[in-house]
Amino acid sequence: MEQRKVKKAIGVESFIFLLFFVGFFYFLCSTMGTVNMFNTLMKTAHSLLLDTVFFIMAIAVVAGAIGALLSEFGVVALINKILSPLMKPIYDLPGAATLGIITTYMSDNPAIITLAKDKGFSRYFKKYQIPSLTNIGTAYGMGLIVTTFMMAQKAPAGENFIKAALIGNIGAVIGSIVSVRLMQIKTKKVYGTEEMAIITEDKGIDIMNYREVRSGGTAGRILEAMLEGGKAGVELGFSIIPGVLIICTLVLLLTNGPSTTGQYTGAAFEGVAFLPWLGSKITFVIEPLFGFQNPQALAFPITSLGSVGAAISLVPDFIKRGIVGGNEIAVFTAMGMCWSGYLSTHVAMMDALGCRKLTGHAILSHTIGGLAAGISAHFLYLLL
Repeated sequence: MEQRKVKKAIGVESFIFLLFFVGFFYFLCSTMGTVNMFNTLMKTAHSLLLDTVFFIMAIAVVAGAIGALLSEFGVVALINKILSPLMKPIYDLPGAATLGIITTYMSDNPAIITLAKDKGFSRYFKKYQIPSLTNIGTAYGMGLIVTTFMMAQKAPAGENFIKAALIGNIGAVIGSIVSVRLMQIKTKKVYGTEEMAIITEDKGIDIMNYREVRSGGTAGRILEAMLEGGKAGVELGFSIIPGVLIICTLVLLLTNGPSTTGQYTGAAFEGVAFLPWLGSKITFVIEPLFGFQNPQALAFPITSLGSVGAAISLVPDFIKRGIVGGNEIAVFTAMGMCWSGYLSTHVAMMDALGCRKLTGHAILSHTIGGLAAGISAHFLYLLL
């Protein structure tokens, strides 16, 4: 049984947290006014729930249905077979890892943990390769949702962002390679390069050559796959509500300024413009690396650290206000996919793989990978 972690009921961290908590809300209230701050907080969360969360959920339902169909009728297996020979030279992973990429791309980061627990999957891996599944799974997590969301956006002038979103996907691939390779430098030192992850007589199903299908006729399988895939989309939509409402609301409070009149009215989406101020101080770094023309765009990668669902909900407002264009969408797609809320999932994923002691290195490797994804997407956009 797992040992429970306990601390003294009252300690130093209680007072430190209380100091920061009170200081943070004192800063907001003293700038916006107490009543205005609470009104803005509630109205912003309400607007995000109605206008953003349900839109993302709709995309997740449709994408989930399509993904389930592709898996049911072997298209995913076909893609897996085609891409498998590339995995060793690019990622130093067996071909089975392609299945993890596709699974997480169509769902979310932790989906690869379910595969890793399957002996039929993990028997292809050496021990040093298992921890890097966290990095490669996270790099592609929610990829389909992020990509389709970005493609669905349009600039006020009618410009679409399909090409920018595809470039962002390439950037995410580059970031994933950086993240996995950096992670494996450490895991090779810890585990060596020869020991297999699983040594067992139970070979399970050969997932590279066989796949499970639903029972029944073709029409029944189509219907069942779409409904189950759509149901998974609904569950994903509900699961992102806390992240969007909590993280995104706070980020918007720190990103936006007062109303157009320059006064605080308590309306939704007002804020204290702290992140733009911070971004203006490091413009000399973020502009050449990411090509951001407006420091407010920095809010997207920062939010992605905790929840990419919350981060993409920032995009429609940014586009409407002319803060972002094609370059930013490419960078957002790359960093949103590659980071995809990894600070909130990495610890649990590494723990599930039995590699808790390597969590810090996994987070460091993935931080560098996400930065590489954004930088490469920017330069690819300039080239293409």
